Amino acid sequence: MLLPIFVVAQTGTLKGVVLDKSNVPISDVNISSNEIGTTTNQNGYYTLKIPANQEVTVIFTHLSHERIVATFNLKNGEEVEFHPIMDATIEQIATVVITSKKRKDVEGITTLEPETIRKIPGANAGVENLLKTLPGVSSNNELSTQYSVRGGNYDENLVYVNGIEVYRPFLIRSGQQEGLSFVNTDMVQNVDFSAGGFQAKYGDKLSSVLDITYRKPYRFGVNADLSLLGGSLSVETASKDTRFTGIVGVRYRDNSLLVNAKETQTNYDPKFADVQTYLTYKFSDKFQLSFLGNASINKYNYEPETRQTNFGTLQNPLALLVFYEGQEKDSYQTYFGALKGTYFVNDDITLNLVASTYHTIEEEYFDILAEYRLGEVNTNIGDEDLGEVEFSEGIGGQLNHGRNDLDALITTIEHQGNYTMDDHDFAWSIKYTNEDIRDRLVEWEVIDSAGFSINPPSSDAFNEQPYAPYEGPLEPYQNVRAKNQTQIDRVQAYIQWSKRADLGEHEAWFNVGGRVHNWTVSGQGIQSVNQTVISPRAQFAIKPNWKRDMLFRIGAGFYYQPPFYRELRDSSGVVQPNVKAQKSTHIVLGNEYSFKMWERPFKLTTEAYYKKLDDVNPYTIENVRIRYRAKNNATAYAYGLDMRLNGEFVPGTESWFSFGYLKTEENIDNRGYISRPTDQRLKFAALFQDYVPNLPKLKMYLNLVYNTGLPGGSPSYADPYVYQNRLPDYKRADVGFQYVIVDDNDNYESGWRKPFKYLSLGIEIFNIFDVQNSITNTWVRDVYSKRQYAIPNYLTPRVFNIRTTMKF
Repeated sequence: MLLPIFVVAQTGTLKGVVLDKSNVPISDVNISSNEIGTTTNQNGYYTLKIPANQEVTVIFTHLSHERIVATFNLKNGEEVEFHPIMDATIEQIATVVITSKKRKDVEGITTLEPETIRKIPGANAGVENLLKTLPGVSSNNELSTQYSVRGGNYDENLVYVNGIEVYRPFLIRSGQQEGLSFVNTDMVQNVDFSAGGFQAKYGDKLSSVLDITYRKPYRFGVNADLSLLGGSLSVETASKDTRFTGIVGVRYRDNSLLVNAKETQTNYDPKFADVQTYLTYKFSDKFQLSFLGNASINKYNYEPETRQTNFGTLQNPLALLVFYEGQEKDSYQTYFGALKGTYFVNDDITLNLVASTYHTIEEEYFDILAEYRLGEVNTNIGDEDLGEVEFSEGIGGQLNHGRNDLDALITTIEHQGNYTMDDHDFAWSIKYTNEDIRDRLVEWEVIDSAGFSINPPSSDAFNEQPYAPYEGPLEPYQNVRAKNQTQIDRVQAYIQWSKRADLGEHEAWFNVGGRVHNWTVSGQGIQSVNQTVISPRAQFAIKPNWKRDMLFRIGAGFYYQPPFYRELRDSSGVVQPNVKAQKSTHIVLGNEYSFKMWERPFKLTTEAYYKKLDDVNPYTIENVRIRYRAKNNATAYAYGLDMRLNGEFVPGTESWFSFGYLKTEENIDNRGYISRPTDQRLKFAALFQDYVPNLPKLKMYLNLVYNTGLPGGSPSYADPYVYQNRLPDYKRADVGFQYVIVDDNDNYESGWRKPFKYLSLGIEIFNIFDVQNSITNTWVRDVYSKRQYAIPNYLTPRVFNIRTTMKF
């Protein structure tokens, strides 16, 4: 990371015509940004290339007109038309901030506003909280930041921060262990998301891309956010000559408010904290260096005490009463650092070199004994024992033991380049990654019911105690023991070409590219295996010259997902190096219709998609833990329709409504097609922002999600062809009320509000309708009938939170 780094800078293009109030072009207008400048020609036309992915201030000056100051933030290769009108007598607006989404629309990318991300309420507020309101994106666990996209699982999503791929911890089993997302929303500037059919410049995954850009500050500022769930603090600054910029964010989260509201009574002591920094230094107009760093320490101490779950029917109400002994102590420590150098060869060529290291040290230690009673519930109204278990149909115990350790070091070095020639844009990259993973997995479970140990599902012997003596060996119900030292070396490269053109009277955009990915799996006791895949991809978009503002696009390609470590490890914990890359033949058809309703802008986005998957590696999901078979013994498909209507339903605020239909099935070992674990058939979501007309500083934010039930809830060892029941539908609504005490338009010269640039106070209600959602089942055996009952594990009930946000 300390090696000399020479990297490519990226640029965007600003162009337009400068006019006076009579719409007459003004020539010889000076246009400058730092040391970059140009002038308008006799027709008032100008073009200016400015650095991409950062806030750039551009100044327009003329001897006989007032100057204009505008701030832009463009993506690499993005073109923005800005046509300022210069006034000869009146002072112009001090600052105009402009961003453009035109290029992202043709690429099939959804852009989310950072301010919206920070304001919308959620049990796990942040970028992922907002993603779950988009069509095609599903999550049935409000405590988790993980999500599935269009039939894929949690491991099939790419996440980039400033063009650098970031990773999640490996061993996490439940949402309440996760703590913090990697993305610090206080530092975010741009959020782009693609649900499929993405370009070759993005990596080798099957489902989606989340592309985050952290901002470069241009002045000193402090942001703070405090609530009953924790808080965050960020400090940003820039030198006088703007050569140095820096932003540091610190976060702390405590899930006790949510976990203690669940039906299991616990002693819960979580500590989720991280610190992130993004620093840049501009050595010259041609070269700049940036550093992105993150250190995260998550400690999860969990000591359950009791639990009572009521279920069954009105005619036959049942209850499970559990008494616990023991505890769980988990620790997840991750450290990430990346240096990125950008070198501007000239206006057309930029070169980048990125070196990054990711290190995670994870521990899961638990010994929990659960002693249970399963029985009928007293339903006599007025009885002092109402709701108590009266007659026990099952009595038993369950002991879970775990000693899991993982140490992973991932090191990457990558060269990126971009070359622009007229309307042609070329991008390329070559990347080397070394993954060194050391893993110890020790887990076993013993189940006892009415005085006898239950044999594992694989055993042919059936224990008939207490009616008949059992003379066979006692075995754990589940037993996994493995120790792995695995190295994976990867070489990846891509090249792509894109172009804007006119097809007659219509505007068109083309993108064609391809990726190659070679990887080698080796390690202690592992036979070295080398494999290579090639992934061609293409996109086309056209904007017809119609009266109606319509955009049509198509994206297609062969997408591969070479196995990561978790996909190589089978259900017994053994690494299988011969696992091949899963393959998806993917096609996406999209349409965007922009229109005005109530004299305000709206957009209806529709996408239809189809994915044919080969060499599928089947898996099961338990809470958020994925267990692979480490075999390419299945084929699958997924198709669906996603729709989103967004616009200003309330003047000055953006809201949207989403709908998604999905069907995905898999065929394992040619036994026939069955639903995949992520077959979420229907999805409705809404994000709504409002304010009181006579009191605009009082605002309301509503986040609503409805998902039909997933296949699941079965034990991980169960045959999916035998168990195809579905979990209940997931229904959740979070609402937040906020009163803005100080906003950007206020300017207090004295008093206690003077130090604040922004100050708000609000209340949030999570799960406002108190719906009992469940994510998994606990399986309990009835000693008399030998039946197993699926006891739902409920998620969080209604919870109240207080929150304040401030800027200095």
